[in-house]
Amino acid sequence: MFRLCWAALSLIFALARALARLPRQAAVALGGEQADQPARPRRLLLALATTLPVSLGGAWVLPRITLVMSPSVDAWIVSPAPGTIHKGDLVQFMLSHPAVGPQPVSATKYALCLPGERLTLVEQPAPFPANRRTGHFYCNGSLLGVSFPVGPRGLRLEHARWHGVIPPGYVYVGSRHPRGFDSRYVGLVPLTALQRMRRLL
Repeated sequence: MFRLCWAALSLIFALARALARLPRQAAVALGGEQADQPARPRRLLLALATTLPVSLGGAWVLPRITLVMSPSVDAWIVSPAPGTIHKGDLVQFMLSHPAVGPQPVSATKYALCLPGERLTLVEQPAPFPANRRTGHFYCNGSLLGVSFPVGPRGLRLEHARWHGVIPPGYVYVGSRHPRGFDSRYVGLVPLTALQRMRRLL
């Protein structure tokens, strides 16, 4: 036990000494003055010339792109694309629903049914569990998606009930993924809440 404690203390002291030397080693590596040679500012300028453009570029690019983690969208990286939202466009919005947690999350989907188009809901008995129904959503007769009564983690889900001609200012958003979480469950989304996006990768 004593030897184990002594080994642990020795390791801690060795790490502390290494950390204490780190600032000086960094300064020397960047051309700082040493006892046996003068300062070499060229190293520092070279390091700045290498790192500053990368840092500034990252600071400019990162706030303007979004990594898409959902398998329901055929994109890995998207960025805002100002303009009128058309059918099939990628859109981003803040999704609020108990299934995604207590806080809203950023969601990227497709605009699948637009104002003036007819959204039709057809309910059918669900194979499981008993006495539950699935919702089949159609836009002008084309199937958009089917809701599930139970989520992947056993959470009970209710599909949206609204159907008819989509009013001005609202959009049905979703994807072709069978397990996509979208307007099948959250209903129509206001156009004012949507940001048009474009796929980068």
